[in-house]
Formats: sequence, C-alpha cells, structure tokens
Amino acid sequence: MDSKIEKLSKILLEHSVKLKKGEKILIEMIGTDCFDLACQIIKQAKEIGAIPLFNIIDYKILKELLINCNEDQIKEYAKYDLEKMKSVDTYIGIRSANPKELSGISTESMELYNKLYQAPIHFEERVKNTKWCILRYPNESMANMAKMSLEEFAEFFYKVCTIDYKKMEVAMNPLQELLSNTDNVHIVGKGTDLSFSVKNIKAEKYYGTYNIPDGEVATAPVKNSVDGYITYNTETTYNGITFKNIYFEFKNGKIVKATADDKTKELNEILDTDNGARYIGEFALGLNPNIKNTIGDTLFDEKVFGSFHLTPGQALEESDNGNRSNIHWDIVCIQTPEFGGGEIYFDDVLVRKDGLFVLDELKDLNCGMEN
Repeated sequence: MDSKIEKLSKILLEHSVKLKKGEKILIEMIGTDCFDLACQIIKQAKEIGAIPLFNIIDYKILKELLINCNEDQIKEYAKYDLEKMKSVDTYIGIRSANPKELSGISTESMELYNKLYQAPIHFEERVKNTKWCILRYPNESMANMAKMSLEEFAEFFYKVCTIDYKKMEVAMNPLQELLSNTDNVHIVGKGTDLSFSVKNIKAEKYYGTYNIPDGEVATAPVKNSVDGYITYNTETTYNGITFKNIYFEFKNGKIVKATADDKTKELNEILDTDNGARYIGEFALGLNPNIKNTIGDTLFDEKVFGSFHLTPGQALEESDNGNRSNIHWDIVCIQTPEFGGGEIYFDDVLVRKDGLFVLDELKDLNCGMEN
C-alpha cells in the first residue's frame, strides 16, 4: 500500500500539478482518513523544494455551521479560506468525507454556502488562478457506497487512479479534434432523444490534470441550442440528496420540465438556484476503461467508460459557452449494453454505439490504457 500511495502522490505532483521548486502548495483534506496520502504529498513536495501548506475540513463541523446560517456567517468563514487560496500557486484537494453527512441542511443554507463560499474560493480563485487537482480517498464510507469491501475498493481505487495518463492523452487527441470541428450532436437512447450544437466551442481533453481518476473529453452546447429530452440512468447526489431517474425536457436550451421520482421538488429547487442553473454548461464523454459502473461519487462516475454527462450550470473555463451559475452538476448517463445502449452522432455520423467508438481513428479509446 505504501508503494501505491507513493506512486499516486508522484502522479499528482509531477503529472497533475507539475509542482516546481519554490511554489506554495495547499493540500486540503476534507475528512481525516486521508492523512497518509497528505503526509506523502507533503514529503514529496518538500523534496521538490516547494512550500506545503494544509487545511482540514470536517463535514460534521461544517454541517453545524451551515444549519440555519446567515450571509454574514458564511462570508466571514469564506474570508479566511479565500485569502489562503490567493496566497498559493498550487492546490490538491483530497476528499475522504461522506457527502451524505451534509444531508438535512436546508436548500437555502446550501445555496448560501455555494454562492458565498464555493463560488468565490473554488469556481473563481482556485480554478482560475492556481494549478489544481482534486481526488477522493479510499475509506469505509466510499467502499460501502461502491458496495465493496474496503480491500476491494482500495484495489479498484488505485487501479483507476494510476492509469497511464500519457497514453490516455494520445488516444484522446483524435476525439478532441473531431469534437472541436463538430456542429451538431445528436444523442439517442432509452428515454433520450436530444440534439444541440457545439459549433465554435473548443473541446478539451482531461487526462489526470485536474481530477484523479480522470478520462473525459468535454465541450459545451451552444447555450440556447439544446432541444429534446434526456433520461439519466444513474443515481446522483447533490447537496447531500440522492436523486434517481432524473428526466429533463429542453426548449431553446432551457430545462422546462424536470422530474426525479419522489425528489422532483428538491430537483427543481436546485435548478431554480439562479438563471444559469436550467441551462447546460458541459457535455463530456467518459473514457476511463477501468471504471465500468457508477459508485455514487461524481469524480468516478463522470469517467465511466461508455458514458456521457450533460451538466446543468456553470460552464467550464476551457470550453465556455457563456453560461454562469453557482451550480455545476455532472449527471451521468451510461450507454453500454448493460444500461440499455444508445448512440451518439456528430453531424449525422455515428461516432459511438452502445458505449464503443465505431470510427477507426477513435478505436484506440476502446482498447484500454492500463499500466
């Protein structure tokens, strides 16, 4: 296990954030199960000659702060962490807490937190002004969520996180180029018939530079171009609430109808957060060959091989369609045969069927990039 932690730490520092001598790096731990990885990152950062800092966030304490909170309380809480983020060159965030520990907080309080803490510190300062990478850490809560033993989950975790990202990058190049030169995308599947334009919006590849694990090529729809309907076939958790069978109908880019079994009210409350929450900020294809199914954590689920995600809310800086929101919700739909199949067309040409790419220049993405 020590060797796996050392390998992961090396990937994070040398590949993901490319840490340099003299740079300040903030290692932020959400939860306390990840101390061994954090310590290894600090050790290797010092060997590089960088200056490591750390921050610890406990969800139980955070929940107490957020219950019945007001604007002044969140603004003051955010002030100190924003100054810390402004002072560093590099950020690695390790999540080892169970997000369901935040369940029971009102939508109003979570909106304040997202608007006054998350947006200025992470959407604005971290994303725009630091080199950063975010990952989870294998612990009992994640293993339970994935329906595995801790030993099984740890083996799965290191397998998907330490994939050959350089090989992945090369295999992604033709897909990035093709998507960047596409106008219309058409997605068909069970409960899904959706079209939108991505014309003149850059496609970006993600291969361990911002997230670990990684594996996606992403762009964004032209904001007002999305029409049709989609049924997502995986569970997703947002603000501590788990949603199933999310269904969206779109007209001129806007979600005009949204349902989710018995959580339809909560779903629409999230989509009413602000004007941009009912528009799509990201469209991406999942490409990590070692992730075959969702486990209930977005960082893994959005990389499922044969999947795509269509994201209500804030657009990515690298593929910006102009949509602005305090939410960014990656909701995943898997198109492998086990999940009902489906097709994706670029400009009326079939690109992927039942989770596998059919164009010759893209077939390397079907073969795997295991070490």
